Amino acid sequence: MRVLSLQPFFGGSHRQFHEGWVRHSQHDWTTIALPSRHWKWRMRHAAIHFAREVGERFANGERWDAIVCTDMMNVAEFRAISRQVRDLPLMAYFHENQFAYPNRVEQERDQHFAFTNFVSAIAADQVWFNSAFNRDSILAALRDQASHWPDFVPWQEIDLMEQKLFVQRPGIEVPSIDWPAVEQAHAKRVLAGNPLHLIWAARWEHDKNPLGLLEALRLLRDQNIPFTLSVIGEQFGTVPPEFAAIRGEFSNVIERWGFQTDRESYWQALCNADVFVSTATHEFFGLAAAEAIAAGLYPLLPDRLAYPELLSIAEKSASDSCLYGRGSADLAAAVGQLHRDRDRLASLGVGSSFRNDLSWCHRASEMDSLLHST
Repeated sequence: MRVLSLQPFFGGSHRQFHEGWVRHSQHDWTTIALPSRHWKWRMRHAAIHFAREVGERFANGERWDAIVCTDMMNVAEFRAISRQVRDLPLMAYFHENQFAYPNRVEQERDQHFAFTNFVSAIAADQVWFNSAFNRDSILAALRDQASHWPDFVPWQEIDLMEQKLFVQRPGIEVPSIDWPAVEQAHAKRVLAGNPLHLIWAARWEHDKNPLGLLEALRLLRDQNIPFTLSVIGEQFGTVPPEFAAIRGEFSNVIERWGFQTDRESYWQALCNADVFVSTATHEFFGLAAAEAIAAGLYPLLPDRLAYPELLSIAEKSASDSCLYGRGSADLAAAVGQLHRDRDRLASLGVGSSFRNDLSWCHRASEMDSLLHST
């Protein structure tokens, strides 16, 4: 099957998802991508750009059997102006949705981008979501907003759209290393009573709540709970000021700091840590958390968003012990409990579930089959 992949925002988890699937897919892929910047502009212009380039490639003899794109493209606009491939089956993958994406500041949400998501879902043949939380949040918000629209509310289109929504979790690219040895070393390290090595790995942006991390670290310091710290993740033009505060106040316990330039360094950072912590106020799947759990870390995740669903992948329930409340004090208390209860920290044992169920070898095969039925 020849697949045309249109990637309006080719960076971060979007790129990681695409490259993981393509690497393990049985299909033949053609990728047209745009840089991962100016996301609002991408949602407005990507359809026009892709239609022009697809038309040029079509004129040069290229042909495809299906199209894959993401929520960052207006599918209806693309199909309207790209005549050559208008009738090809098209799947839109929603990494996030603009109905539930948090605003940087308290203000009225720009409904244009949310409505673009809605129209794209109507125009696509299939719509895949990385989690049930992502799918359900767009449906709940859409129905709520539709009840306030002035007239001619498209309830029928909303009902029809719901019938073509599927959940397809992304995969993870697990390195080929001796995982039992890694997990044994981890257990030995934590049972020795050393300060817990905490790792926070996310985009350095407001929706990952760095303020929550800073507050939790200050509480741990005030309570004399020893720890070491790694703060890694991708950085963009404007970095929230909390990161400078964390680096300044906790420089004596920092092990790693900043973006890891290659996957080997990234996985090494995970394997050298003990506890993965998240403070996110936005998470439609939790890829970094999934990779950390696969690496054998104990996750401490806020009891919200997609995290409870993510933990359900484990062979045994980890929700009770791995989900903390919602605030910084809850996170600090959870770290303190792990500091005192080393046996629980060393015996979670769910890494193999994530390495097996979320490996791209497994996920790509399922996605290939579903795409073929589009």
